[in-house]
Amino acid sequence: MRIISGKYKGRRISPPKNLPVRPTTDMSKEALFNIINNHFNFSGLKVLDLFAGTGNISYEFASRGSAPIVSVDGDFGCTRFIKQTAAAFDFDITPIKNDVFKFLEKHSSAYDFIFADPPYGMDQAQFDKIVTTVFDNGLLEEDGMMVIEHSKYTPLRHLPNFSFEKSYGGSFFSFFEFESAVTDDDDDDAEEE
Repeated sequence: MRIISGKYKGRRISPPKNLPVRPTTDMSKEALFNIINNHFNFSGLKVLDLFAGTGNISYEFASRGSAPIVSVDGDFGCTRFIKQTAAAFDFDITPIKNDVFKFLEKHSSAYDFIFADPPYGMDQAQFDKIVTTVFDNGLLEEDGMMVIEHSKYTPLRHLPNFSFEKSYGGSFFSFFEFESAVTDDDDDDAEEE
């Protein structure tokens, strides 16, 4: 696993082999961050990384100057590794060992970017719940974006605030954003003309 861009571009990170993870591939990660780069300035971006695993995505944001970053995973080995790696690189990453769904239900901070990489075998209702809970609880800033990584067997286009989808190899990324609405002011201007 390596960091593909930013201050620590090219640095390799070697997580323990016994972690229960499926890291996002370098090819998929590079394509994903190219898309994100077209929407955001990474510096100071407030990020929430759900099902963080090895911290692969968190390190990528941190290397580009994003902070603060919160990384949530239910596995103690994963959060311990993220804590050790963040300290070694002096990244502003806070690992939290918690069930992601419990965390989302009780958490109240809003983020500019939320990334979720649940186990591909998780059932459809749980994937749906990630999206609905994030938006219902106000965890995404109004100009923010959420991305969920999933397999082709888990469609997410039917969910509210779905924006677009990209696929790379066997991985799919679904993007969610608040829909921009026409304001009342725009209607008033049209009537005056």
